[in-house]
Amino acid sequence: MILCVSLANSAYAQTPAQPQSQSPVAACKTLIATGNPDYPPFLWRDPDDETKLIGANADLMQLLAKEIGISIEVKYAGPWGRVQEEAKLGRIDLIAGAFFTQPRLDYMDYFYPAFRETRSVIWTRDNAVFPYKKWSDLKSRLGVTVINNSFGDEFDRYAKESLKITTVPGLEQALKMLTLSRADYLIYEEDPGLAYAAKLNITGLKTVNPAISNESLFLTFSHKSACNNGDMRGRIAKAMIKLNKQNVMSKLIDNNIQAWRKQAK
Repeated sequence: MILCVSLANSAYAQTPAQPQSQSPVAACKTLIATGNPDYPPFLWRDPDDETKLIGANADLMQLLAKEIGISIEVKYAGPWGRVQEEAKLGRIDLIAGAFFTQPRLDYMDYFYPAFRETRSVIWTRDNAVFPYKKWSDLKSRLGVTVINNSFGDEFDRYAKESLKITTVPGLEQALKMLTLSRADYLIYEEDPGLAYAAKLNITGLKTVNPAISNESLFLTFSHKSACNNGDMRGRIAKAMIKLNKQNVMSKLIDNNIQAWRKQAK
């Protein structure tokens, strides 16, 4: 079963009806997608054209484009916090990979099911004495993460109420703060963190169990996108469930892990 969660009227509901010869879908010839640029093997900036993003999620958008018959450009729109602002303003159409949070329902629709599961963990220095078994073990320590990152509604609420966590624009800065002992721990997804540490030649870090959360990555659609209407949502929803059944992400991730490693050398 696939579901598109929507709490807002589409832009087309607020504009004059399209002529019969031109449907809303036909009028929308290109979709602009973006996402977290510090997120290999899912997304990162193209070294040959830094206005674009590449990675497994970008490749998924090209498969989606073929299914719906509309081109999708995967562009760099700034760091993760800026990406979400662009979605709020309707300057981009799709976010190719976002966790579910209730506040985000105020400005974008989610397509179900998720296209990938991810694991968010605590990172520490190898030499740190850091007993960690439950969230409350973090109370006396200073954490760092990337601005506007979410690790599930439950943990986000707990962190806001009980933890001291600094936010920074990007993962590279967060990793360096941890290595320089300017933070006791970092919260971030495991695979992207490992990829970035390898690229930056950062050693002496480790992850600890249990995971903070196991979250799902969703494709989302800005409420203010000029292309967000029932017809388009239906096309995308059907295409995403087809691609999900074909398990295309597993191969795309394997391919992009290899691409990232080659680029990082």
